[in-house]
Amino acid sequence: MATPGILAAVCIAYVIFLFAVAFAADRAARRGRGAWLRSPLVYTLSLSIYCTAWTFYGAVGFAARSGLEYVTIYLGPTLVMIGWWWTLRKMVRVGRSQRITSIADMISSRYGKSNTLAVCVTVIAVIGATPYIALQLQSVTLSFAAFSPPGGEGGRSVQSIAIYVALGLTLFTILFGTRNLDANERHHGVVIAIALEAVVKLLALIAVGIFVVWGLEGGLAATLARIDASPIADFDVSGSRWTALTLLSAAAFLCLPRMFQVMVVENEDEGHLRTAAWAFPLYLMLISLFVVPIAAVGLDIMPSGSNPDLYVLKLPLLAGQDGLAILSFLGGFSSATSMVIVAAIALSTMVSNHIVMPIWLRATGGAAMMSGDVRHVALLARRLSIGGVIMLGYLYFRISGGGTALAAIGLVAFAGVAQFLPALMGGLIWRGATRNGALAGLAVGSVLWIYCLFLPSFGPGVVLPQHVFDQGLFGLSWLRPQALFWTAGMDPLVHAVMWSVGLNTAAFCAVSILSFPRPVERLQGAQFVNVFEHSRGPGTWSGGRGQSEDLLIMAQRIMGAAEAQELFSRAARRQGLSGYLPEPSPEFLEWLERRLSGSVGAATAHAMISQIVGRATVSVEDLLAVADETAQIMEYSNQLEAKSAEQARTARQLREVNEKLTRLSVQKDGFLSQVSHELRTPMTSIRAFSEILRDGGLGAEEQQKYASIIHAESLRLTRLLDDLLDLSVLESGQVVLNAQTGTLAEVLDRAVAAAVGSGPGAAQPGAPGDLRIQRDPGAEAVRLNTDMDRLAQVFINLIANARKYCDAASPLLRVRTEMGEAGLTVDFIDNGTGIPLQDEALIFEKFSRLGASSAPGAGLGLAICREIMHRLGGTIVYLPGQGGAAFRVTLPRDAI
Repeated sequence: MATPGILAAVCIAYVIFLFAVAFAADRAARRGRGAWLRSPLVYTLSLSIYCTAWTFYGAVGFAARSGLEYVTIYLGPTLVMIGWWWTLRKMVRVGRSQRITSIADMISSRYGKSNTLAVCVTVIAVIGATPYIALQLQSVTLSFAAFSPPGGEGGRSVQSIAIYVALGLTLFTILFGTRNLDANERHHGVVIAIALEAVVKLLALIAVGIFVVWGLEGGLAATLARIDASPIADFDVSGSRWTALTLLSAAAFLCLPRMFQVMVVENEDEGHLRTAAWAFPLYLMLISLFVVPIAAVGLDIMPSGSNPDLYVLKLPLLAGQDGLAILSFLGGFSSATSMVIVAAIALSTMVSNHIVMPIWLRATGGAAMMSGDVRHVALLARRLSIGGVIMLGYLYFRISGGGTALAAIGLVAFAGVAQFLPALMGGLIWRGATRNGALAGLAVGSVLWIYCLFLPSFGPGVVLPQHVFDQGLFGLSWLRPQALFWTAGMDPLVHAVMWSVGLNTAAFCAVSILSFPRPVERLQGAQFVNVFEHSRGPGTWSGGRGQSEDLLIMAQRIMGAAEAQELFSRAARRQGLSGYLPEPSPEFLEWLERRLSGSVGAATAHAMISQIVGRATVSVEDLLAVADETAQIMEYSNQLEAKSAEQARTARQLREVNEKLTRLSVQKDGFLSQVSHELRTPMTSIRAFSEILRDGGLGAEEQQKYASIIHAESLRLTRLLDDLLDLSVLESGQVVLNAQTGTLAEVLDRAVAAAVGSGPGAAQPGAPGDLRIQRDPGAEAVRLNTDMDRLAQVFINLIANARKYCDAASPLLRVRTEMGEAGLTVDFIDNGTGIPLQDEALIFEKFSRLGASSAPGAGLGLAICREIMHRLGGTIVYLPGQGGAAFRVTLPRDAI
């Protein structure tokens, strides 16, 4: 006879086999050889994670206690899969386009990437999964007990097997569930192990069913007669309970974190749903095929008082079929372990991304660039979360005593995760759904579920005192947990589901109607509801010069140095740039946010990039994606009609004043803020790449590359400091002018040679795009008596600006010299598009730049030119209306 020791050896061997399969699958996926891992069949079998120990053991017990009610547990998911085109397809498309990592991430992303909402979903999910994990541990414990001899000494040791199972599952999940930080990177090893376990539990249950029908009963006819004579045929099915259980199982199929993990996050191809739409209902039909025969035969031949949940094991044991009993045990063990593994992966991702990481960021001062490896923090958080989640299930198992029917425990968990349904489905089909509505619904529904079902599941006197069951909370009879609002006499499950989900939906709809969504919520709502029409992100980031270094350092902390550098280099090459630093364009920032979302969640990634970039703007395309034109016109028309003419005028005046104050603030504070930024930009690069060099492990070529970057950034920093010193000396009036005698032509020759004819990146004469300079040698033969070096510095800046910013196909700079009453004027006029009218007043301010913000320089050139000309007694001004950028330098008559 099989003993608990033999079972333990079988379990260990089976787990080692799963380890080997998972390891081989991971290795094949990394080497690009695992095309079969991405097949529709593997995806369909992974959905069998729905069929846990509740299905393998509890369905028979459910049928023995309640007749055909067990069918509802399979009917709900079947209806969802048949209608996959309307629901699952949209969820999978949203998950892939938004790089969703969990159901908490899905709901929080829909409602403006609210981490508060994600935390609420995470907490409810952990509480809801706790009894379900306890169910799996209880099933394993009961199955071990079934093999123990009656009255033996192993009772206590068999009970303690749950802790060993919990520890083993924790180890397996950590090894194969947290190998990669990016939650969007598929867990191929875990998925193939689940698919294998799906086959094992199906074959085991069918084998036991065949044995019962043709081995114990002698054929199908005798079995049908046994069913007709059993109490199963006499059970009266309640319509309300049947409906509630069907809807509850459908909601759980969509909302269970483990189902969302395999159905959405692990999905490789949207087309796999087409196969799963018929294959998974077929799987459910096969696995439930022999439930009623096993239950009917067990009720007839098993001793009175036997636990119906164990008929799948006890019937083979009773007939002396130890091999079949061990196969049945492995089927139940597979059902339990696969559920716990995937649930722990999904819940640990939620806990890490939405609770641990935000707390860690706040603890480190809220800075996305704090020293320390975010990658290690996130991985450690996920591993500890896996252990914590499984241990919570074990704690529930010990407190509840493990005596409750498996089906009853499973339904408690189903009702808990069903609280996500209004916010999830409402967010996918209703643009008007708001974050406040989702929070209100979740709060109301979860409190009612905990009070009416979760806490009573422990039994009277364990958590809730007996008098609360009898008299109600605070002695109010209408607050009795199983007779809320005087609805006595209802089935406890139907009662709890009706009030919790019903009031959850009502609160969600009412608060959403009464509140108005924020702009980010509206944009996300459009992306979710119209996901098949729009594939862009929620908005357009607005980045600034010098932020790429900060973003690179942040990405290295999260993704690792090598992966982050490769990602940034690839983005830079797509922009036509060299090196590691792409321009922080809106497209790049949206792409980076989605990449980081796979590691730390959408809400945290959005917050970390916001700390560096500052804000996101709304593009025309985003606004067009928000809603159809008619709805938008009606909504905004109603708002505008509610405002008076005086309010509109006041708003316009406030906008004008705000624009003026903004410009004044930029001019007033620009010096200090921009100096610090421009100094920090090269220092950031020097620090980042010197850290990489310090850590070692690089080849000679890579060391040379990083050293060259550090050298270039050092030169950039030196030039900036020279410019700052120059400007400081000029503004303080401490400059000493060195008067010299020479001709204007000589000064211009020096300037042209310095700005165009030499230096890094100087164009070759006649090369495409080379700046041509048109001069009048006769007019330039003017004798000057001034500081020739300082004047040459002004001319160099003007010619260099023309070379950098002139956007004509054949750049041309005309240098025009005239003698007038005010003195000698020298005009520099190029044939580009010129400077926008709104920027003309700011071009001589410190740190202002002409044209594209990606051009090199600190923006001090024209400010220095202005100060030099002031010290020389002349002026420099911008000449509008010349067809291009035009500057006039005027020298006084006493300098001629």
